[in-house]
Amino acid sequence: MIYLALGCAVLAALLWASSRQPMFKRREWRFLSSALAIAAFAGAAYVGIRGEWGRAIVLGVIGLWLAASTRTAAAPARVGKPASKALGDAEARSILGVAANATPADIQAAYARLMRVAHPDAGGTDGLAAQLNAARDRLLKR
Repeated sequence: MIYLALGCAVLAALLWASSRQPMFKRREWRFLSSALAIAAFAGAAYVGIRGEWGRAIVLGVIGLWLAASTRTAAAPARVGKPASKALGDAEARSILGVAANATPADIQAAYARLMRVAHPDAGGTDGLAAQLNAARDRLLKR
């Protein structure tokens, strides 16, 4: 029991000392947290069998906290503008599916038809919608 407490104290000291720069990456923390949670549950079972219910409850709570911290979701990826590259007229026309002699009304009609399918709210993706917007803007010279 004393070894478990000593190990936790050493781990806490290491984490406190590296507060400026994370010592463990996300994946490494998940493995370490899982191992410590298993150790805490095993310790809780051992002291619970011996009849020391107070220590068993504390170790069980520590194990639950460690197990919960293992399962926390990663930070969501930032959704921003995709890296824009120069879009040529020929590529913009092929994206929208219009001919070289298409009128602005034809371009707008093709854009509206494709955007109804490719819009993120209609099940499309942000990237495809951005490509359609860039192609329309290029051909209409906005």
